[in-house]
Amino acid sequence: MVTVTPLEAELLAVAGSVPDPELPVLTLEELGVLRAVHVRGADAVEVELTPTYTGCPALETMSADIERALHEHGMREVTVRTVLSPAWSTDDISAEGRRKLREFGIAPPRVRQDTGPVTVALGPTRTTASAPAPASAATGPELDPIRCPHCGSADTELLTRFSSTACKALRRCLSCREPFDHFKEL
Repeated sequence: MVTVTPLEAELLAVAGSVPDPELPVLTLEELGVLRAVHVRGADAVEVELTPTYTGCPALETMSADIERALHEHGMREVTVRTVLSPAWSTDDISAEGRRKLREFGIAPPRVRQDTGPVTVALGPTRTTASAPAPASAATGPELDPIRCPHCGSADTELLTRFSSTACKALRRCLSCREPFDHFKEL
């Protein structure tokens, strides 16, 4: 069991309050990419950060923003280390983060019941309340339909698998006709 000192908890809160550069409605803590903060001396700290995916273009900005926040909090030496294992998953997004995504107009990723590896497969482009994504060996466990963050309808369709970032898909609600981003499950 890892023991966290009061100072490490304080610095974790400071680093965790940094907004995500691509989704500024979320903090790095809510996104679940901030793994740990370790004090390495009187005014030195090491931060462990896991990107949402390998090659994430926001990683450099996240690191610089964490460094700036911790320097402003009195830490002279800040090292941000990229940690790839365990890999980040959309399951790491907090309940508060999911709520904020929905309020911001982005359908949050669906919660997976299975905690094993994520199977990558091309699934149906349309979901409805009466026809959730099917379960099969190719697609993994059944997931709830993707709901429109504007009106709550489960009658939505995929427009494109990639949106403003690689983490999101662009969908349209067939009830209110509004387009919206869906934070894809990883």
